[in-house]
Amino acid sequence: MEISDEQIDFKIEQIAQKIKQLRKDSGYTSYETFAFDKNLNRVQYWRVEKGQNVTIKTLLKILDIHKISLEEFFKGL
Repeated sequence: MEISDEQIDFKIEQIAQKIKQLRKDSGYTSYETFAFDKNLNRVQYWRVEKGQNVTIKTLLKILDIHKISLEEFFKGL
């Protein structure tokens, strides 16, 4: 069974929203402040929260900052 582009886009949006929620749960209302404090490229991080250009490397960095494993992150998605 092949996954459709719409299904992929939906999953990417879920990932982006979960990353955004992790930031908010850490007490950061601004993605810019979070990116600056955590030494992440501001524009790159903005793109991640928008579901654009999410690389595995960046995802792993963000999960490491939040001290969450890949398994925990993807649970329920």
